[in-house]
Amino acid sequence: MTATIIYKGSLRCLATHTQSGTQIETDAPTDNKGKGERFSPTDLVCVALATCIVTTIGIKAADMQIDIGNAQITLQKHMLSDPRRIGKIEVDIAFDNILPEKDKMILEKVGHTCPVARSLAPELEKVINYTWTNG
Repeated sequence: MTATIIYKGSLRCLATHTQSGTQIETDAPTDNKGKGERFSPTDLVCVALATCIVTTIGIKAADMQIDIGNAQITLQKHMLSDPRRIGKIEVDIAFDNILPEKDKMILEKVGHTCPVARSLAPELEKVINYTWTNG
Protein backbone atom coordinates (compact mmCIF):
# COMPACT_ATOMS: atom_id res chain seq x y z
CA MET A 1 0.00 0.00 0.00
CA THR A 2 1.22 3.51 -0.81
CA ALA A 3 -0.99 5.63 1.44
CA THR A 4 -3.98 5.78 3.71
CA ILE A 5 -6.39 8.69 3.37
CA ILE A 6 -8.91 10.08 5.82
CA TYR A 7 -11.64 12.49 4.72
CA LYS A 8 -11.63 15.12 7.46
CA GLY A 9 -14.79 16.90 6.36
CA SER A 10 -15.17 20.40 4.94
CA LEU A 11 -13.61 19.20 1.64
CA ARG A 12 -10.26 18.36 3.31
CA CYS A 13 -8.35 15.07 3.21
CA LEU A 14 -5.34 13.84 5.14
CA ALA A 15 -3.08 11.41 3.27
CA THR A 16 -0.40 9.46 5.14
CA HIS A 17 2.49 7.85 3.25
CA THR A 18 2.60 4.27 4.50
CA GLN A 19 6.38 3.77 4.46
CA SER A 20 7.51 7.08 5.99
CA GLY A 21 4.48 8.40 7.86
CA THR A 22 4.77 11.74 6.01
CA GLN A 23 1.43 13.51 5.72
CA ILE A 24 -0.16 15.79 3.14
CA GLU A 25 -3.46 17.61 3.53
CA THR A 26 -5.55 18.59 0.54
CA ASP A 27 -8.30 21.16 0.30
CA ALA A 28 -10.75 21.99 -2.44
CA PRO A 29 -9.86 25.20 -4.30
CA THR A 30 -11.83 28.37 -3.72
CA ASP A 31 -13.32 28.18 -7.21
CA ASN A 32 -14.81 24.79 -6.34
CA LYS A 33 -16.42 25.38 -2.92
CA GLY A 34 -13.20 24.94 -0.94
CA LYS A 35 -11.13 27.13 1.33
CA GLY A 36 -7.98 26.90 -0.81
CA GLU A 37 -5.85 26.56 2.32
CA ARG A 38 -3.86 23.54 1.05
CA PHE A 39 -2.86 22.06 -2.28
CA SER A 40 -5.91 20.81 -4.15
CA PRO A 41 -5.92 17.30 -5.64
CA THR A 42 -5.44 18.82 -9.12
CA ASP A 43 -2.53 20.91 -7.80
CA LEU A 44 -0.91 17.67 -6.64
CA VAL A 45 -1.26 16.20 -10.14
CA CYS A 46 0.77 19.16 -11.44
CA VAL A 47 3.30 18.88 -8.62
CA ALA A 48 3.58 15.14 -9.32
CA LEU A 49 4.38 15.82 -12.97
CA ALA A 50 7.01 18.47 -12.22
CA THR A 51 8.73 16.53 -9.45
CA CYS A 52 8.69 13.33 -11.51
CA ILE A 53 10.31 15.15 -14.44
CA VAL A 54 13.14 16.58 -12.34
CA THR A 55 13.61 13.37 -10.34
CA THR A 56 13.86 11.29 -13.51
CA ILE A 57 16.32 13.81 -14.95
CA GLY A 58 18.23 13.67 -11.66
CA ILE A 59 18.60 9.89 -11.94
CA LYS A 60 19.94 10.14 -15.48
CA ALA A 61 22.13 13.15 -14.63
CA ALA A 62 23.74 11.20 -11.78
CA ASP A 63 24.49 8.36 -14.21
CA MET A 64 26.14 10.97 -16.47
CA GLN A 65 28.01 12.49 -13.49
CA ILE A 66 26.14 15.79 -13.84
CA ASP A 67 24.95 17.63 -10.72
CA ILE A 68 21.56 19.28 -11.26
CA GLY A 69 21.27 20.50 -7.67
CA ASN A 70 19.50 23.83 -7.28
CA ALA A 71 17.18 23.24 -10.24
CA GLN A 72 14.10 25.41 -9.76
CA ILE A 73 10.65 24.65 -11.09
CA THR A 74 7.59 26.82 -11.50
CA LEU A 75 4.28 25.50 -12.72
CA GLN A 76 0.95 26.75 -13.82
CA LYS A 77 -2.29 24.77 -13.91
CA HIS A 78 -5.05 25.66 -16.35
CA MET A 79 -8.47 24.24 -15.55
CA LEU A 80 -11.26 23.52 -18.02
CA SER A 81 -14.94 23.00 -17.35
CA ASP A 82 -17.64 20.76 -18.75
CA PRO A 83 -16.36 18.48 -17.41
CA ARG A 84 -14.13 20.14 -14.83
CA ARG A 85 -10.57 18.93 -15.39
CA ILE A 86 -6.98 20.02 -15.89
CA GLY A 87 -6.60 21.21 -19.47
CA LYS A 88 -2.98 22.27 -19.49
CA ILE A 89 0.05 22.09 -17.21
CA GLU A 90 2.97 24.43 -17.84
CA VAL A 91 6.28 23.42 -16.25
CA ASP A 92 9.33 25.68 -16.38
CA ILE A 93 12.55 24.12 -15.13
CA ALA A 94 15.69 26.22 -14.68
CA PHE A 95 18.98 24.39 -14.26
CA ASP A 96 22.11 26.07 -12.95
CA ASN A 97 24.23 24.24 -15.53
CA ILE A 98 25.84 24.95 -18.87
CA LEU A 99 26.00 21.65 -20.71
CA PRO A 100 26.82 20.46 -24.20
CA GLU A 101 23.72 20.31 -26.43
CA LYS A 102 23.90 16.51 -26.56
CA ASP A 103 23.69 16.22 -22.76
CA LYS A 104 20.79 18.69 -22.59
CA MET A 105 18.92 16.75 -25.28
CA ILE A 106 19.41 13.46 -23.41
CA LEU A 107 18.21 14.91 -20.10
CA GLU A 108 15.23 16.70 -21.63
CA LYS A 109 14.13 13.53 -23.45
CA VAL A 110 14.29 11.63 -20.16
CA GLY A 111 12.18 14.35 -18.53
CA HIS A 112 9.50 14.15 -21.21
CA THR A 113 9.18 10.41 -20.66
CA CYS A 114 8.91 10.33 -16.88
CA PRO A 115 6.35 7.88 -15.44
CA VAL A 116 3.84 10.57 -14.48
CA ALA A 117 3.95 12.17 -17.95
CA ARG A 118 3.35 8.74 -19.46
CA SER A 119 0.43 8.13 -17.08
CA LEU A 120 -1.51 11.31 -17.82
CA ALA A 121 -4.15 11.36 -20.55
CA PRO A 122 -2.75 12.27 -23.97
CA GLU A 123 -5.30 15.08 -24.41
CA LEU A 124 -3.92 16.86 -21.33
CA GLU A 125 -1.60 19.51 -22.75
CA LYS A 126 1.82 19.43 -21.10
CA VAL A 127 4.13 22.35 -21.87
CA ILE A 128 7.61 21.69 -20.49
CA ASN A 129 10.28 24.37 -20.86
CA TYR A 130 13.93 23.93 -19.92
CA THR A 131 16.39 26.72 -19.22
CA TRP A 132 20.09 25.96 -18.81
CA THR A 133 22.13 28.74 -17.25
CA ASN A 134 25.23 29.22 -15.18
CA GLY A 135 23.86 31.27 -12.34
